[in-house]
Amino acid sequence: MKKIISLVGARPNFIKIAPLHKIFKTFSKEITHKICHTGQHFDENMSKIFFDELDLPKPDFYLGIGGGTHTEQTARIMIEFEKVLLQENPDLIIVPGDVNSTLAGALTASKMGIKIAHVESGLRSFDRSMPEEINRTVTDILADYLFVSEKSGIDNLSREGINSKKVFFVGNIMIDSLVHYLPAINASLITKDLELLIKNYILVTFHRPNNVDNLKSLKDIVNLLNNISLEKKVVFPIHPRTKGNLEKFGLLKQFAKNVLLTDPLGYVDFLALAKDAELVITDSGGIQEETTFMGIQCITVRNNTERPVTVDIGTNHLIGTDLNHVKDTAFKILKGAKKKGSIPELWDGKTAFRVIEILIDKPITF
Repeated sequence: MKKIISLVGARPNFIKIAPLHKIFKTFSKEITHKICHTGQHFDENMSKIFFDELDLPKPDFYLGIGGGTHTEQTARIMIEFEKVLLQENPDLIIVPGDVNSTLAGALTASKMGIKIAHVESGLRSFDRSMPEEINRTVTDILADYLFVSEKSGIDNLSREGINSKKVFFVGNIMIDSLVHYLPAINASLITKDLELLIKNYILVTFHRPNNVDNLKSLKDIVNLLNNISLEKKVVFPIHPRTKGNLEKFGLLKQFAKNVLLTDPLGYVDFLALAKDAELVITDSGGIQEETTFMGIQCITVRNNTERPVTVDIGTNHLIGTDLNHVKDTAFKILKGAKKKGSIPELWDGKTAFRVIEILIDKPITF
């Protein structure tokens, strides 16, 4: 029997591990699958909502590593995760995504001679000022199985000299969760509860430090949303980091009446809002993928993206961080200048099957 431990730390990780866990349960005689939650996203209530919605069990291990600098957080996760690995002696660990937990898990397992599978491998923004870029690049160097979500990942790994025998193009595992929960997403009452008209509002998220950690950029965001709200109602679920800075700078009450502020939302309700929006404006990574799959126009407020397929064939508009340009693009989209996107290859809801086929070296019938 193989023993596998999946290491999760942030909400996007939960979305990526949930499809794998569902299939692992059907192989319980051959595989023991355990989940270790580092606590990197230390909003315990939000973590619980995501675990409950995604039908994930209570984590087998909870490390309780919350805040601190990137270095402190990574180091503390390594120390505590080593204890779990010494106790459990797994055959393999799975690390999804590109957060500090991903890097910490890969480093720890590598030093202990434990094999590593990286889910969502090969993505590159080519911007080393982003901690995520460092995390995913180093993790890919250490990983034994590199599971790629889009073809740019194959090219990136090849340029970096990664052995092609370790690289597997399996598709986007986040889409597995979206497809699985689409009935629940369609049944969500969030638009009704917020008194929104379908395809007649804009959904917004901001959480990246360069966008929300200083007074000028936050003022610019408030002004942007107030301006756009003159055209359409804006719904803004506020990330705890963003809310804290808005409060610190005295900006929380500066939003116009047509900007609806909400607390962070669960997985199902947020995707229901995204599905029924006319436009999404974000600085997130995963939302670029989800909107592309659902055919929703998305403006990404970043200077680069590690998910170029969402721009090349999807509905994502990579605009940069000039908010005047963001505003102009938003108004153009609202007036009809929409991209006609398509769904990327292997974004079909069956990625987890392909991953597990490779890990257990056994064909699975879809």
